[in-house]
Amino acid sequence: MTHGYTTGTGVSPEPTGPYGTPHADVPQQRTTEPVSAPEPRKPGRDRYLDLLRSVALVRVVVYHLFGWAWLTVLFPSMGVMFALAGSLMARSLKRPAWSVIRGRVRRLLPPLWAFAAVVLTLLFVVDWSPSKDPDQDGAWGLINLVNYVVPIGAPPYPVEAGVVGPLESTWADDTVGPLWYLRAYLWFVIASPLLLWLFRKAPWPTLLAPLGLTAIVGTGLVTIPGELGNAVTDFAVYGGCWVLGFAHHDGMLKRIPRYVSVSCASLVMAFGLWWASNHLGPSGWDLNDIPLADAAWSFGFVVILLQYSPSWSELPGRLANWDRLVTLSNNRAVTIYLWHNMMIMATFPIIDLLYELPFMQSERAAAALDSTYTIWTFALVWPLIGLMILAVGWVEDLGAKRKPRLWPNGSQSKRPQPSTGTHRG
Repeated sequence: MTHGYTTGTGVSPEPTGPYGTPHADVPQQRTTEPVSAPEPRKPGRDRYLDLLRSVALVRVVVYHLFGWAWLTVLFPSMGVMFALAGSLMARSLKRPAWSVIRGRVRRLLPPLWAFAAVVLTLLFVVDWSPSKDPDQDGAWGLINLVNYVVPIGAPPYPVEAGVVGPLESTWADDTVGPLWYLRAYLWFVIASPLLLWLFRKAPWPTLLAPLGLTAIVGTGLVTIPGELGNAVTDFAVYGGCWVLGFAHHDGMLKRIPRYVSVSCASLVMAFGLWWASNHLGPSGWDLNDIPLADAAWSFGFVVILLQYSPSWSELPGRLANWDRLVTLSNNRAVTIYLWHNMMIMATFPIIDLLYELPFMQSERAAAALDSTYTIWTFALVWPLIGLMILAVGWVEDLGAKRKPRLWPNGSQSKRPQPSTGTHRG
């Protein structure tokens, strides 16, 4: 989530070709050996986009840990992640569309299968049967299990799965619920050849159409029942961000004066906040509950982020201290997204063990732990996520047809420079 993402990294602008050609009106002084023009630089990793993806992943974890609604306004992670994936998809579609789609799906599915194997095992341990689940439609519950294999829809699970070891009864809802991101990502990947063709034929209508669709299906004007309605709404809400990734890759945003794009983006964001203020959900300013506000705010936010995109080949200044973590999170984005909620739930029983320690029997010590409980949870979840990266993160390498790596943070070899660097898929 993971979500996504998925799992590629950003790209730097396309090379402009060799330069240094003498002007026709300037006489040549002397000719010796012919000098060959430098070869165009190959695109390399864009560390600015890598950094954005890492920040988005951290924000997702923090949001699911603390539930702070204002985080959806501070940094709309899902819109950012879809925009970055759209930019990479546009770059990849220079190759035949079918091979690109196949490569993206191949990178997505093995990590999902590893996750699904654990989740379904736990569900069957508590005697859950999809065909007997009252929330499923008999045999359709069994058929829907295919979504654990290929996430074209919503996978079935019980809201109350029962207690499994240290996990609370709602563990399945918390763990499987975020898989909507993989479904939306897969839909975008499959639709990208057509979307990119439409964008290059009619950029503005294609760019703005998702906002219009969100105004129709995300406000109740037209209601599509069931999971199909949820899928269409997700596609509409984040479709604009995905197409903004196309615009970023093709250089469309850079051709618009910055003051114009930032001003228009700010107006769209202001509309999103205005709409949200009049349609607050059960969690207040949580934009996840307000589709049109989420779409407008995410769209404008992404425009500004990509308009100011500096296309770093290296993280500058103090940001360089985070280089290895940024590299690791980009190489294991799907793993982090899939497993972070389960790791959050695992922190609670571990911290609860502290109450059993002898020196914690006093009321003052217990009160101190109560007041810092969320801080301990935040500190513990990252090592647990790190353990999952070690345990199953290498599955992402198998999907990418690479040699499995336990901790791919770039420390084993120098990260490729833009002139020679390569990207995943």
